[in-house]
Amino acid sequence: MRNRKKTGVCLFCAICFVFILTGCGRSKEESVYHVEYLNKEKTKLVKVPYEPVASDTGALIAEFLGILAKDSENVEYTKPIPAGVEIISYSLDDVLLTIRFNADYAKLDPVQEVLCRAAIVRTMTQLAAVDCVSFYIGDIPLADADGDIIGTMNSESFIENPGEQINSIQNTALTLYFSNESGDALVREVRDDVYYSSNISLEKLVMEQLLEGPHKDGEKSALPSGTRLVTVSVADGVCYVNLDETFKNQDYKINESIVIYSIVNSLTELPSISKVQISINGDTGGVYRDTFKLSNMYERNLDCVVTK
Repeated sequence: MRNRKKTGVCLFCAICFVFILTGCGRSKEESVYHVEYLNKEKTKLVKVPYEPVASDTGALIAEFLGILAKDSENVEYTKPIPAGVEIISYSLDDVLLTIRFNADYAKLDPVQEVLCRAAIVRTMTQLAAVDCVSFYIGDIPLADADGDIIGTMNSESFIENPGEQINSIQNTALTLYFSNESGDALVREVRDDVYYSSNISLEKLVMEQLLEGPHKDGEKSALPSGTRLVTVSVADGVCYVNLDETFKNQDYKINESIVIYSIVNSLTELPSISKVQISINGDTGGVYRDTFKLSNMYERNLDCVVTK
């Protein structure tokens, strides 16, 4: 789904992401749901207990989206979806909630946009039927300041620790798997200091690093050149990787198993992922080359990994 990101990422805004539990005549234990508003200064998110009228999934989604765009009765809180920004449509596909906004969403300044997006995603993903959310402006996927498509987001996509910042720079170690020169085996590459924005999920970071290609001699990318990441999300230990149609391009110098397990083995290095499913523009029908059904969920396979 996605343009490649540079290894270095820029801090384009620093936003304190503090959650304040306020009382509305109920204790935290009695409140099943909440709505995330902005404070009146529009600098922080405030978690406010909320009891919905609706009970079924469709009505709950409609009610919460309506509340997020409605002024609060408490003057200390500001609605996260500002005036002028409208939700054109929304749809729930399995566990993915897709929301389409009008063109005014693109006019939000970076700080306001990140807070708006965080409030919506964290409010909506508390619903049992919604694991992740994607944003569109009309029919165009929401992109960041660098023009890279943001893709699916979940509750883990935004920092919630008091005092931390959205879009702060962090670093981590990643273990990635690339093809050897002959294309018949995988080579393990460990990157000890990968810097990334705290707004990027680790599964997205792994895929971006794979698409960027190897840093060492004697290795090459197993993925077809030009492949873009459409979306990536994790639910119940399964990572759903959605690639664009370029992934269908065949380089028969690289074995098909090497292509698949470059992705699977790299992602399953993350402790939250045990299986991977790959789709092409959201389609899990058909077979990749001759053997690998896209509908299958693949587990780690280290039999094809060699040491230099």
